Amino acid sequence: MLRAISTYILVKERLKPAWLDKLAGGGAEAIEIFAARPHMDYANRQHVREIADWFRASGVPLHSVHAPLFSDYEGGRSSSAPINIASTDRASRIAAMDETKRSIELAEHIPFRFLVQHIGLPNEAFHERKFEAAMTSVEHLRAFARPLGVRVLVENIPNELSTPDRLVEFIRTTHFDDVGVCFDTGHANMMSDVRPAFEALKHYIYSTHVHDNDKKKDSHLWPGEGSIDWKQTLDLLSQAPHQPPLLLEIEENEKVNTVEKMSEVFGSLAAV
Repeated sequence: MLRAISTYILVKERLKPAWLDKLAGGGAEAIEIFAARPHMDYANRQHVREIADWFRASGVPLHSVHAPLFSDYEGGRSSSAPINIASTDRASRIAAMDETKRSIELAEHIPFRFLVQHIGLPNEAFHERKFEAAMTSVEHLRAFARPLGVRVLVENIPNELSTPDRLVEFIRTTHFDDVGVCFDTGHANMMSDVRPAFEALKHYIYSTHVHDNDKKKDSHLWPGEGSIDWKQTLDLLSQAPHQPPLLLEIEENEKVNTVEKMSEVFGSLAAV
């Protein structure tokens, strides 16, 4: 499986070429950019140009972009509302789509294959109107992304709108044949278990977010530091028809050397 990592591990830092060098040095064969303005300012031409130059020079592909969760420059620490494409408030939903489209426009400078999109907010309850609002939003976003060569992937996250069964219902009901799934191992572990979540989503999975937890908190630990059975998980992922990458989405731990840990984890997972 292709070894990849999300820049989420650097989300507290401004994304710079030197950090991307380190991720590549740790064994990453592809990168996902976490589109948070304080980290990757996708609306800043100078910053976009700097990062685009690194990708062109390095030869490491940009695999995917994680759609923004907030539109401010404080990463949600200000009074701004989170981005929610399932909002039943039309003005909020339009603002959410507009912000997401700005992140998709990165593809004009750095080609990438997938946009990873949340439906709803963490722990959000299901409502038919929210589901319908999300359908309208995704229809709009996929139409915007398609000419840029980008496929929208919805992610299983801990809420009632994004359970594996609901995501399958979403894709089948809308007949969005070009919409896939980013399979998040940590979220699957919290919401039920990895195996049933994978089995439900198997035929729609194009990418992954690989991390561990204790089932209680979405802690984005390195694989092996939580309760997930990694032998089973890797066996399952190898069966996915669209051959997704092994894409780490890890929360930074300042006590851990990121490059050394990446190399260690990629090696241990390959040996499982």
